[in-house]
Amino acid sequence: MSIRRIELENFLNDLFLPLDFSDYCPNGLQIEGKEKIEKIAFSLSATRESIEKSVEKEADALIVHHGLFWNFHGSRVLTGPFKKRVGPLVKNDINLFAYHLPLDANLKVGNAKTLASLIGLKNLKPFGDYKGSPMGVWGEFSKPFQPITLKNKLKEILSHEVYLAEPMGKKISTMGIITGGANSQWTFAKELGLDSYLTGEMSEHDFHESKEANIAMFAGGHHATEKFGILALMNLIENKFKIEVLFIDSDNPA
Repeated sequence: MSIRRIELENFLNDLFLPLDFSDYCPNGLQIEGKEKIEKIAFSLSATRESIEKSVEKEADALIVHHGLFWNFHGSRVLTGPFKKRVGPLVKNDINLFAYHLPLDANLKVGNAKTLASLIGLKNLKPFGDYKGSPMGVWGEFSKPFQPITLKNKLKEILSHEVYLAEPMGKKISTMGIITGGANSQWTFAKELGLDSYLTGEMSEHDFHESKEANIAMFAGGHHATEKFGILALMNLIENKFKIEVLFIDSDNPA
């Protein structure tokens, strides 16, 4: 089976509504490749490794959460390591699609939504705010429980060490989730009166400040907390278009 590039692009844009988001990067088609797509690779990030494996596996498109172009980089020349990422995509006519905040916040296949489902969070609603755009989800557990119980469950789900800032005597029944590097956004949980917050990274001061604000804060790794959205998207596209797909993982403890 195959699909046209414009067909895939329209499907992704209808799913993620990238124009509704103010983001740190351009979302959507970042590098245009061949028109006919028969195999799609998926990876968390457009790294040299994931790009080279996409070439090796003869993928016609690569769909990622972390693309190649970011506002904080500014204008970039095609030299050094950056050329070794861009060059193979252009040379092999591989389409690169990237969705950052739209994938984080999506209520169907989003990073936060898929992780919330894995830990049993219910009644999910948009959570967080970046220039008017949501960044994750929040919801409720069926009954209150000790934070250490969730820490152990997360460690098993994520296959990653989980840090916990735990207020003394705290039980949790509500949680906000923004995956990845959203360590300072625990304050959104405080504003909503939630018990806990889950993200990928935790700074030294956020550990203390969240704990002192009576918010149980969990951090399970940037990479580890953001794998599930791209996997859910891969499964969705495979089932919808009956097209060949593959997932390219990478060893990243961060």
